[in-house]
Amino acid sequence: MKMKKVLIVVAFLLAGGVMFFSFTNDQKNFEIAKNLDIYYSLFRELNTFYVDDINAGKLVKTSIDKMLESLDPYTNFIPESDVEDFRFMTTGEYAGIGALISKQNNNIVIAEPYEGFPAQKSGLKAGDVLLEVEGKSTATMNTEDVSNLLKGPAMKPVKIKFQRPNEKKPQEITVVREKITIDAIPWYGMLDDKTAYIRLSNFTDNCGDQFKKVFLELKKQHNPASLVIDLRSNPGGLLKEAVDIVNLFVPKGSEIVSVRGKIKAMESTYKAEAQPVDTTIRIAVLINRGSASASEIVAGAIQDLDRGIIVGTRSFGKGLVQNVRPLSYNTQLKITTAKYYIPSGRCIQALDYSHRNEDGSVGNVPDSLISQFNTKNGRKVYDGGGVVPDVRLEDNDLSNLAIELVTKFVIFDYATGFASKNATIPSPEEFEISDLLYNEFSEYVKKSAFKYDSETEDALSELIKTAKEEKYFEVAGDEFKSLEAKLKPDLDKDLKLFRKEISELLKDEIVGRYYYQKGAIRATLKDDSDILKAKEILNLPDNYAAYFKPGTIIKPN
Repeated sequence: MKMKKVLIVVAFLLAGGVMFFSFTNDQKNFEIAKNLDIYYSLFRELNTFYVDDINAGKLVKTSIDKMLESLDPYTNFIPESDVEDFRFMTTGEYAGIGALISKQNNNIVIAEPYEGFPAQKSGLKAGDVLLEVEGKSTATMNTEDVSNLLKGPAMKPVKIKFQRPNEKKPQEITVVREKITIDAIPWYGMLDDKTAYIRLSNFTDNCGDQFKKVFLELKKQHNPASLVIDLRSNPGGLLKEAVDIVNLFVPKGSEIVSVRGKIKAMESTYKAEAQPVDTTIRIAVLINRGSASASEIVAGAIQDLDRGIIVGTRSFGKGLVQNVRPLSYNTQLKITTAKYYIPSGRCIQALDYSHRNEDGSVGNVPDSLISQFNTKNGRKVYDGGGVVPDVRLEDNDLSNLAIELVTKFVIFDYATGFASKNATIPSPEEFEISDLLYNEFSEYVKKSAFKYDSETEDALSELIKTAKEEKYFEVAGDEFKSLEAKLKPDLDKDLKLFRKEISELLKDEIVGRYYYQKGAIRATLKDDSDILKAKEILNLPDNYAAYFKPGTIIKPN
């Protein structure tokens, strides 16, 4: 019956297409009708003659996903089951217990309870293993399955059975779900007596009003001379909120971003429509490879209008506009309809998909694909993808050891044990990873079953394999073996070599157990190299002003 419904829908679409296209002689429209006919007939033959029964819904979903994948990474089909998750991404709201969960060693674990929400108020802690939700065992579930059980109508209870590490008996509690709204501004305050700081984690609904409120509060209480806007790892969100935030600092009428696409009726130019609240405060915007979309609009507009400096690393390069179109059966299509252009006229979309970093962000772009544009003051800026900072800092890439200590939950598990033995720690600003604590952690790692490989060792293994295939290994076998011995990971040595970055990760995880997300942010501020560089420039007005001289070139690579 389900198969018949799918075929009927496809046939209906095809018939409708044929009826529409029969009134045109356009070759392009004929190609669409022809290929829909081919698709329908192929599906019919599969259903009739394939050796096994086919899962019609799964097959269609796969074909849709692969089709859209060939266009760009952001045009996606949203099945009915994912609509709520998509809504959360744009609004920051859902009804549940307010906790981040993850799968660790085949267990579903509380990774982070959000401060002030039901999970935390009910006593759930990071590291707690969820055994049952509403009487259903989580043993064979993935995180999505468990997340769906935890979500539900607000003010309705959900029963949870969990096991706390280092305790013998499981516990059972009832948590009353609440409407969960994740704060777009996890922390704001003063870095020193002259410099205000606002961390913006996403561009959800009304975050522009929230940003204005906290900025005016800082302005009234402290009258700062400078402001650091932290957009690092902010994936973006709603265009309107980005426009509203830039509007706070630029004259009314200033062009902030324009949207251009195939359908002219959908093109728009967004300008500052309200009076600004401060056009003179010195501004530094922090970005990195994880800053995308609306983050790039804010950073790019601030740069193009010569309203502030951009500090950090090149942004992600996501300048495509998506709209959500409703489809049948409560499904939706998130479709790319246009591109963003910031005030200088450059597009922030990475033009070349072949030169991407592993995380999808823009890498080095060939000169042939780069065009020059000018800021308001006549500084030279370039397109090709993303926003290039005025003050370009090195990527803070982690060592392979640090990455594996995180991804294999070694740091997480150590922090869980630490929190179970220590009722309190000093304030986030005062807590440090002492020599004694780091040595204890190092011993914990060495006594565990933790093993790791280095990328250098992996590359050498590939080289040796190729050398053997090409009959060169015998010629330089001794040299290969010597190099292999030198590059073999030495856990004791590497724990000392990469202590600084491992200590920062460990500090973040431990502080989060006591002071949650706000505390983890506070703990990093005083040693954050990007923030320190921004403060250094902001607190020297002449140095700050020098960045806006006409003719200055902000090099793309």
